[in-house]
Amino acid sequence: MSRVFFVLGIVFLALSGVLFLLERWRGKGLFSVLGHLPGDIIIDRPGFRFYFPLMTSVLISVLLSLIFYLLSRFSGRS
Repeated sequence: MSRVFFVLGIVFLALSGVLFLLERWRGKGLFSVLGHLPGDIIIDRPGFRFYFPLMTSVLISVLLSLIFYLLSRFSGRS
């Protein structure tokens, strides 16, 4: 159980670092694409703005699923 918490801690630390860098580098190169992918829902009207990053959420979900799959595959358990 301690190994699971250790790995989760490392994952959350890496994720927070990535989010920090995304916020810092917003609008500069590759990272400006996240949050503005085709499929993200943006409704902008006078006095109202609705934003739902659908495709960004799907992309992050797929990446995290792949990372957790690889971690479970190579963790040494049978």
